[in-house]
Amino acid sequence: MRAQDSATKPSTIAVSTTSAATATAGAGVTATGATVANVATTGAPASDTSAPATARPASGSQAPAPRPRGTLLALLGVVSFSLTFPSTVWGLESFGPWSLVALRSTLAALIAAAFLLAVGVPPHERGRGWGRLPLPARRHWAGLAVVAGGVVIGFPLLTTLALQTSTTSHAAVVVGLLPLTTATLAAIRTGRRPSRTFWFAAVSGAVVVLGFTLQQSGGAVSTGDVYLFGALLVCAAGYTEGGRLASLMPGWQVIGWALVLCLPLMAVASVVTLSIEPVHLNAHGIIGLAWVAAGSTFFGLYVWYRGMAEIGIPKASQLQLSQPLLTLIWSVFLLGESLPLAAPLAAVGVLVCIAVTQRAKS
Repeated sequence: MRAQDSATKPSTIAVSTTSAATATAGAGVTATGATVANVATTGAPASDTSAPATARPASGSQAPAPRPRGTLLALLGVVSFSLTFPSTVWGLESFGPWSLVALRSTLAALIAAAFLLAVGVPPHERGRGWGRLPLPARRHWAGLAVVAGGVVIGFPLLTTLALQTSTTSHAAVVVGLLPLTTATLAAIRTGRRPSRTFWFAAVSGAVVVLGFTLQQSGGAVSTGDVYLFGALLVCAAGYTEGGRLASLMPGWQVIGWALVLCLPLMAVASVVTLSIEPVHLNAHGIIGLAWVAAGSTFFGLYVWYRGMAEIGIPKASQLQLSQPLLTLIWSVFLLGESLPLAAPLAAVGVLVCIAVTQRAKS
């Protein structure tokens, strides 16, 4: 009888563990089964004091990822990002490029700091740190610095400089190469190898975007294009590292701490640049600054990293193939730019590629 009882214990334990994991996912913990799989591919240790202990179910017992919610969050991020270029053009009506970027990052960092302090953590997860929120583990700060340098400072600065000489529609299409760049860096950084179908669709989408760009620019590469290609690299690095960190700690904390990390530097930069560059306040300039700070830099990145943690970096990055086309629409309605005739053809090609990449095994 004892031998029979002991033989049933492993299955009982497995059922209990699975139930606990399912309850954890249902409670809305940020690190879901999909993010645990991401951690396994990165080789990160199972123990992490900066993430909730309940967010790491045992191997073989993780709950299925809430893919529809993750896709919706990532799409909200894409919509927010699609308004960035038109808002930047509006912001440049009142501020110089350097002061606009410095103010944008400073305001977003202040919002993030207030959010970190206000939200806090449950009592059993509180520890020593700033306010009621524990500081990230020391090993995460290097990754947060990459996120900060890529998506908080580098991408906004380079694209703002590019928009002084490039139209919004042209810049939007060039940045359409970001999904492929992100997927490539993610494969190198995490060691994941998406399927051939995924890569074929991703490369096809990039070719469509690149062909559209060259057709519109006459095949020439301008100084603005150099800025934009640089922005692609630093932003893809920030997305990749942010997606990795979002599998180890809540996604809203990833962008929150990255912004706070930039606050001292950007606050000083704001004071210096405002004293050098002229300021001509108008409604467009104020609205543009408010959106790129609160909408694009904080809210957009917040929902983007949460979505990316749930559906994975490669699939989330491919959703951005629709971003240039959304920006083209905003450029027509908000800036009065002419929509290129090739845009509808590019839109069909890009949407087909998005559908394939979302169905392809990653």
